[in-house]
Amino acid sequence: MQSMTSWITRAFGLALLGLAPAFAQAPIVVGAVVSLSGAHAELATGYARGLLLWESEINTSGGLLGRPVELRLLDDGSSAAQAGRLYAQLIREGADLLVGPYGSAATLLAAAEAERAQRVLVNGAGPAGAVHQRKPRYVFQSAVPYAAYGAGVVHLTKQAELERVLILARDDPASIEMAEGAHAAALREGLSSPGIELYGGGTADFTAQVEKARAARVDAWIAFGGVKDAADMVKTLRRLDYAPRLFFARGAAEPGFIALVGQDGEFGLGAIEYDPGLSTPSNAGFVKAFVARWSAAPGKAAAAGYAAVTVLGEALRRAGTLDQEKLRETLARLETATLRGPYKVDPATGAQTGAKAAVVQILNGRREVVWPKPLETAQALLPYPQWGERRLIE
Repeated sequence: MQSMTSWITRAFGLALLGLAPAFAQAPIVVGAVVSLSGAHAELATGYARGLLLWESEINTSGGLLGRPVELRLLDDGSSAAQAGRLYAQLIREGADLLVGPYGSAATLLAAAEAERAQRVLVNGAGPAGAVHQRKPRYVFQSAVPYAAYGAGVVHLTKQAELERVLILARDDPASIEMAEGAHAAALREGLSSPGIELYGGGTADFTAQVEKARAARVDAWIAFGGVKDAADMVKTLRRLDYAPRLFFARGAAEPGFIALVGQDGEFGLGAIEYDPGLSTPSNAGFVKAFVARWSAAPGKAAAAGYAAVTVLGEALRRAGTLDQEKLRETLARLETATLRGPYKVDPATGAQTGAKAAVVQILNGRREVVWPKPLETAQALLPYPQWGERRLIE
């Protein structure tokens, strides 16, 4: 079977050959390291496909600065430790622009090489705050940060005039960072939140957490973890006949949630980074083009890749030059729409401040977007009904 690496190499090589008569100048090389083989290849393939779709579209529409774009992808074999070395290779081989790898660990190493070489890199899929903690000058985040996953539910909690919040997190780095962001946002909104309640990855019974919530007369239950965690929380709440006025579990937005709990999942809130149905600018066109090319709907990895190069291309158009200092300045102040939400960064750190995770609610067995308002497909139904008040959906 043909490897993913060789298939991509041949794909963009043939594309450039077909475009050669239309362009008189050498291509602008955009370099990225993607896990095209190994354990992470299935997920990262979507990221690569998002990049390749943009390359095709941008060249069809005339390229950038009157030049074709050549996407140069290197494979790290699903080893984050290889990312730094491979980005250094891309820089040595003359890549004009850089897009970060898929995942925060690899992005940290990629960012270090970009800073060392003073080359602009758009962080498309490194959501961890650690990537921008050291205030890099040349690294700009288009990814939705982990810390922004709780912004929407905190807004809904405040809007519903609820006051006491219990924030829970699975004991893993991503979930903890999401919970910390939500806790900080809750305090800024004047909500009462004593801290973050951690639970182990194997937890299936949340009786202890329910008892704590009852004792504290909690209004809102806000939890960050996986889809099974969300389902086990609902099962525990149902068994103990406990219903807070707002129930949010990030994993409740995952497609498998309803399959695990059936109609007991109704009215639960969750968070999504991306969905093909979101009515963000350009998303419908992206989905149509992606399906036409790859015969499959795009997932969050594909959207992450496409959004990153969309930002990079817009910055290059506005700067009008490949000069890295001018590009850096442009990306620091750029505000533009992407299919995952607005791009806007903190100029001092390059960290994303515009894009947030959307909040969905399970209504009549469907995921409906209830925040932010421009993306709404339904209004949030609160309070979360008591178990004895519920009726079967026919």
